[in-house]
Amino acid sequence: MSAERELAPLVLIVSGPSGSGKSTLVQRVLDLPGTMPSVSCTTRSRRATEATGKCYDFVTEAEFDAMVARGEFLEYARVFGKHSYGTPKKWLEESRRKNLDLVLEIDVQGAAQVKEKLPESMAIFILPPSRAELERRLRSRGQDADEEIARRLAKARDEISAFGKFYDYCVVNDDVERAGREAQAIVTAIRCSAPRRRPRVEELLASFGGKD
Repeated sequence: MSAERELAPLVLIVSGPSGSGKSTLVQRVLDLPGTMPSVSCTTRSRRATEATGKCYDFVTEAEFDAMVARGEFLEYARVFGKHSYGTPKKWLEESRRKNLDLVLEIDVQGAAQVKEKLPESMAIFILPPSRAELERRLRSRGQDADEEIARRLAKARDEISAFGKFYDYCVVNDDVERAGREAQAIVTAIRCSAPRRRPRVEELLASFGGKD
């Protein structure tokens, strides 16, 4: 096994306001070879279009609290003061066992927790092209009342204002095809960065034998 393969897999955080299109861009990242998703736990109700274990594992409040007590989450939070979301540590363990880069689709609060625990993780923020477009996207879903949309827009402002604290890259999702290519390019660039390639460089130098 080469020195490069001995590096721990990347932990890639992807965040963005509700309606920014982050789920679509996360899928573009997951289209890259050598990646795997995490599946978050949530206490909210399952929507008709959702399957348990694909986007989320749906658990009760009691089950979620028990997982917190056992220290099973890499990050967790209560969103909008109503529902809890969390990323189980088991996905990080599985990514290391399989040697696959782990992609986390989490909010800013979760990103802050992961960055504190795993400072080597890399974070991408998905930015909507404008407030007006973000509101249009939220309304076009037909899922939320005006009060909920206003709450999501207020949260979006807070999330965008926190961009500089936790995020290494930013993709503006005004065109999903271009934005998808940018997200993939970011991951490729990280994989080719000097720190990631240093072990491979040292391995190659050692094969020459001797020193200057």
